Amino acid sequence: MVSVAHSVAFRGVEACLVEVQCSLAPGLPGFSIVGLPDKAVSEAKERVRAALSCMAIAFPSKKVTINLSPADLPKEGSHFDLPIAVSLLAALEIIPRDITQSVVALGELSLDGKIVPVTGALPAAMTAAAEGFGLLCPEECGKEAAWVSDARVIAAKSLGDVVRHFTGQVPIAQAQPGEVAASALTKDLSEVKGQERAKRALEIAAAGHHHLIFIGTPGSGKSMLAQRLPGILPPMTALEALETSMIHSVAGLLDEGGITRDRPFRDPHHTSSMASIIGGGRLAKPGEVSLAHNGVLFMDEFPEYQRNVLETLRQPIETGEVMISRANAHVRYPCRFMLVAAANPCKCGYLSDPERACARVPQCGEDYLGRISGPLMDRFDLRVDVPPVAYTDLDLPANGEKSSTVAARVAAAQAVQQARFGDRPDMRSNADAAGEALEEIATPDAEGRDLLLRAAERFRLSARGYHRVMRVARTIADLEGADTVQRPHIAEAISFRLVSPADA
Repeated sequence: MVSVAHSVAFRGVEACLVEVQCSLAPGLPGFSIVGLPDKAVSEAKERVRAALSCMAIAFPSKKVTINLSPADLPKEGSHFDLPIAVSLLAALEIIPRDITQSVVALGELSLDGKIVPVTGALPAAMTAAAEGFGLLCPEECGKEAAWVSDARVIAAKSLGDVVRHFTGQVPIAQAQPGEVAASALTKDLSEVKGQERAKRALEIAAAGHHHLIFIGTPGSGKSMLAQRLPGILPPMTALEALETSMIHSVAGLLDEGGITRDRPFRDPHHTSSMASIIGGGRLAKPGEVSLAHNGVLFMDEFPEYQRNVLETLRQPIETGEVMISRANAHVRYPCRFMLVAAANPCKCGYLSDPERACARVPQCGEDYLGRISGPLMDRFDLRVDVPPVAYTDLDLPANGEKSSTVAARVAAAQAVQQARFGDRPDMRSNADAAGEALEEIATPDAEGRDLLLRAAERFRLSARGYHRVMRVARTIADLEGADTVQRPHIAEAISFRLVSPADA
């Protein structure tokens, strides 16, 4: 007789159902696990054996075989401990076999039988609900998994609690979802003194989901501006919050089961490797581009990143997803993020200051910003020079617009875009518009079109650059409540396309 339980194997944020079969057969005593297990799964034998011993359950003197089906799907992670133990307990007739067949289990076992929390409870709960199964998980993961309303989530502290629940001795109450995390946004745009053009660029970027780069001397406020971008973005929708939370669940970043509506803000260090930015590693974990899904990826000291890391960003920026390829698997993660970069104008940082610039001006500036390739720079919709702030201005009162005021205009502009694109999953903002949809919504009036054509010829805009100007102009028009794109909108969009306003 073969007993059956279920678990999941992760492919990116997708949880694939795995059948955990247990067979007790006569022969030499042994314990083997088959079905492409990795090292962590193979070591489950000793953890399960020790956990049963702590419960005073004698390990069977038979040949124990665990099969993880489908056998050609790689199985990785310690979360297979619990389903293996449940399947074995069913084979020993300690818990009913019919109950284990309708349960998806995941959790790591400690040697004393306690169930240790693991990553991926949220996507596992979605798969369990889709298959009509219940979910058995560690107690610490219950609040996270219970966010899936259709899932029947049982969160247990130990393997002994699982036995008592399935035998009806001490039933475990169904887990309840955790609290929605309170907003952690405390940095206000009004704290930034001056830099009106940079603030305007932030507003446009937030309204249309455009990529943005700040170029300015050290201490001019580039990082300060970027850190206030999340405060003017509207909260994530329920769908966006679920998408982002699933990625964070796989990465083990959900805080005590709480789901937040704040958009993620990721700011990796410029020494980060390609695997940490794009994703990868032995288990192909999500990188910073995926952890910033539906939010902001801020890359300070942009030219200082490794060249191969920067060039790898080009494809995720365009497609909104990243494919991590391995010899035995291809893992896809969503990564629809807003890229905000910051860079000094040159290595010393004082290219525009004759008194502080180095002796290699202007060649040092060309060499330094030359680390950013033309194709990558072409993907920034907004390029802003951030001038230095004089120390005499620091005593001025902070009388700029508050983040809440700017956020209201951004929310109104995004509402217009949502109504415009409807339920199209491939277009959520103006930055996503392409082809006929872009021509339909962003074709300027006669004067605007004439200006755009002359600018494209003078500044030698690529086809991508031409279309990005149209998208930014459409966003500017939405912020003003205009139905059509007009010459002033095109002019402002072109000014942000240039590295420096003086180039116009």
